[in-house]
Amino acid sequence: MSSQDAPQRVALITGAAKGIGAAIADKLAHDGMQVLIGDIDEAQAQSKADELTRAGMSATPLLLNVGDAGSVAKAFEAIDRQWGRCDIVVNNAGIAKTFPFVEFPLDSWQTHLAINVTGVLLCAQHGARLMMRHRWGRIINIASVAGMRAVGVGRTGYGTSKAAVIGLTRQMAVELAEHGITANAIAPGPVDTPMTRVLHSPEFRQSYTDAIPMNRYGTPEEVAAAVAYLASDGAAYVTGIVIPVDGGFLASGAR
Repeated sequence: MSSQDAPQRVALITGAAKGIGAAIADKLAHDGMQVLIGDIDEAQAQSKADELTRAGMSATPLLLNVGDAGSVAKAFEAIDRQWGRCDIVVNNAGIAKTFPFVEFPLDSWQTHLAINVTGVLLCAQHGARLMMRHRWGRIINIASVAGMRAVGVGRTGYGTSKAAVIGLTRQMAVELAEHGITANAIAPGPVDTPMTRVLHSPEFRQSYTDAIPMNRYGTPEEVAAAVAYLASDGAAYVTGIVIPVDGGFLASGAR
């Protein structure tokens, strides 16, 4: 089968209605994929899909709450029914709440794990089952530099959950390799998004910027470019790794 005859690849991006997820959807749609805008906010997902469709690309909204196993199962049933395949899963949806360690609420801890870790597990499991049919697949998990190094105070739930995502990614990579499926993670440093504008105080933002050799926050488009590489045919022999997209933050010591 020639590349012209190959079916259009179907890519699900979770949390894709805004921020990094929306930039990933933009990039993968531009690369010719059918993108599924998975999001808990149905109206925003529809708006994002409409925007891409008006630009001549293939996009469909998909109501998806990654913290709810029933919602995940229902979403993948819809994907299977409509497309019969899911070639790429980008696990981007996540939450971040900050509290001092000794005061970190149990319910917030459990919510971080449910959304940031269990949601990744469930979407990857469902996606992998569909990928196995065609012996080709890409699972790309959005982790964080906070999962590789403590970043300030208050990130007990977020940092720990992102560290777990990195470990989970490696396990996926080992077990899915024989099926032609790769699993990798992207670890963004600070990215200028609606979430960081709320979460990062001006003082923290300046401190973080000062710790980055490039002296700036990243953009959602820079994260999306790394995702696009891992989703490509050219990344067929790349699996089980974490790519920091952080302006040199992890490489840097005292400045």
